[in-house]
Amino acid sequence: MRNKTRTSDEFKGKTIVITGADRGIGEGIAQRFAEDGANLVMASIDKKVYETSEKMAQKYNVQTLPVLVDVTQEDEVKNLYAEAAKHFKTIDISVQNAGIITIEHFDKMTRDEFDKVLAVNTTGVWLCCREAAKYMVKQGTGGRLINSSSGQGRKGFIYTPHYAASKMGVIGITQSLALELAPHSITVNAFCPGIIVTDMWEYNDRVWGQILSTEKKKYQKGELMAEWVEGIPLGRAGQPEDVSGLIAFLASEDASYITGQTINIDGGMFFS
Repeated sequence: MRNKTRTSDEFKGKTIVITGADRGIGEGIAQRFAEDGANLVMASIDKKVYETSEKMAQKYNVQTLPVLVDVTQEDEVKNLYAEAAKHFKTIDISVQNAGIITIEHFDKMTRDEFDKVLAVNTTGVWLCCREAAKYMVKQGTGGRLINSSSGQGRKGFIYTPHYAASKMGVIGITQSLALELAPHSITVNAFCPGIIVTDMWEYNDRVWGQILSTEKKKYQKGELMAEWVEGIPLGRAGQPEDVSGLIAFLASEDASYITGQTINIDGGMFFS
């Protein structure tokens, strides 16, 4: 975790909606904004979000609103932003972070599995952007939409065609909405995390490790991830706070002239 003491109050009193906020990158994003005194609307499909929300409120003395939401369900997404606006009056920043992955051979992957990943990772991002933007346009004070893509938004990888498609789709959504919402001073950007130490990457290490194992090389826990990390120019896996620093910048006034962009945060894995 960061040891640096930060004193910024740029986000004090601002309302930040974060999906997938119960753990991992989402929790890291919530912590970053809590450090700056923001009001947090922490959304997740997992009840753990109540625990994470309470932890942020107690540790940083900020107001938090936990909301259970399935981002694939239109009515639940509408309710999320309605509750946020009712509770905090404004919606200033919305971070579309909820996402899932599965890993499977092409001939074993079901249509339901394929559809579910796209529903969460792509349609869910669009639904949240749509609802957040409605409030931002009405408020007339601009806003920030920040969307989670992935390294697979840049380059697809084996056994995850649905995940690659879903994350490439996020980049398209980001660019299209950036054009449409620019007249309202609403910026729309995306970020592409690489290998970040989270529960998702524990799953990736385990399942990709099983599938990619051979008679000559059978991957044990942590070995595949460690092997891939060796190829990262900066020589380490990322932490949630590495990602949250970028999110805070994209949400800041310093980034007011940046829109429609997708930024890699991967230690140098991809340069495009």
